[in-house]
Amino acid sequence: MTTKNYVLDTSVYLTDSESIFKFDNHNIFIPLKVLEEIDKHKKRQDSVGLNARRIIRILDEMREKGSLHDGVKIGENKGFLKVMSYGCLQDAFFPPDLDIRIPDHTIIATAKAIQTKNPNVPMIVVSRDINMRVICDSVGLEAEDYICEKAVPSSDELYKGFSTHMVDDQVIDRFYEGEDILIEKEEIEETWHPNQYVMMISNANQKKSALARFGGHHVSLKKVVHDRIPDWKIFSRNKEQAFAIDLLLDPTVKVVTLIGRAGSGKTLCAIAAGLQQTIGLRENHYSRLIVSRPVQPLGKDIGYLPGTMQEKMLPWLMPIQDNLQFLMGNDKSALQIYLDKGKIEIEALTYIRGRSISDAYIIIDEAQNLTMHEVKTIITRIGEGTKIVLTGDIEQIDNIYVNETSNGLAHAVEKFKEFYLSGHVTFKKGERSETATLASKIL
Repeated sequence: MTTKNYVLDTSVYLTDSESIFKFDNHNIFIPLKVLEEIDKHKKRQDSVGLNARRIIRILDEMREKGSLHDGVKIGENKGFLKVMSYGCLQDAFFPPDLDIRIPDHTIIATAKAIQTKNPNVPMIVVSRDINMRVICDSVGLEAEDYICEKAVPSSDELYKGFSTHMVDDQVIDRFYEGEDILIEKEEIEETWHPNQYVMMISNANQKKSALARFGGHHVSLKKVVHDRIPDWKIFSRNKEQAFAIDLLLDPTVKVVTLIGRAGSGKTLCAIAAGLQQTIGLRENHYSRLIVSRPVQPLGKDIGYLPGTMQEKMLPWLMPIQDNLQFLMGNDKSALQIYLDKGKIEIEALTYIRGRSISDAYIIIDEAQNLTMHEVKTIITRIGEGTKIVLTGDIEQIDNIYVNETSNGLAHAVEKFKEFYLSGHVTFKKGERSETATLASKIL
């Protein structure tokens, strides 16, 4: 294997602190500017700050092997790691349009200097920043994206939570009469997972169908028990909403993930189900409803502005507030009463690490902006008697360190699909309004 020289951008280290160990026997060069950029992030209380602190500790341990300036062996069957000072820039030949006062340009200039000194060794810049890769290409440097761990190869392959299955006409009749339907494994074209939903369609009449849920223990289909949230007058408008409500109202399902475009009803259904089981007129399974969403990015300091945590979080949680007020008939006073009693809590994810949350119904909205580590941190806080719901739209990601296939929500969907305590539904249809649905399609 031909040895190559790599320069990793700051974004790579902030995405994966162990990235230097994942380049086989190739050499890794770290521009001094990258270390300065990493240092700026080390005090952050999110996964970015965690990775910044980790890579600093890793490099400190590397110093025990020798001088980072001269280069040290990364490990067995690995290449060398070397920190490049600003002195190397005098050897660089690059277009005068680049301004080395700009961090990205300094990193590119360092890569050009290494390329100039080692013309026979391939020089590659690795960056999560698309613009950085474009600039590299424009100045004659090969550039690659850092392929971090993906939940699935593409978003189209992400587990949807339901499927269709053709059956004989009389099977549907028996199903509606209350009979659980046994399905032979040979009849199933794909793998079914616990709590997966199935739309049975008659072979004789494709307009004749029935919605069922796969238990997982046996190849059997059972009726969807819940398709409405009566206390809050929420009725399913499509099969995906019916599936979601059934999961949300089932206390045996502890982890629920919902993915869908804006206006699909995922957040409204989640909140209504949470209210139903905390302050509803019928049996209450949980003592309180906790709702939150990432302050983008998660863990970003909510600032030194005056007011309580709830007041400072209010701008981020207005969509949650809108849904709560809608369900309560726009009665702000009723909502405030429940907030004051602690039946409804607005929680900042920044402070969730170290907590143990029991007997609660938790909703994390906009979970597509979380990393896999952040989702793990949140779910591992769950105590006895607690249910957690993660909602989001993987097509609307604001976190630069994740994408459609590497975000924490996608990982949660794929990792939990094999277990009986979890369930997932992907919403396909918008229900907010005809205008909103049309806009999502044409704009």
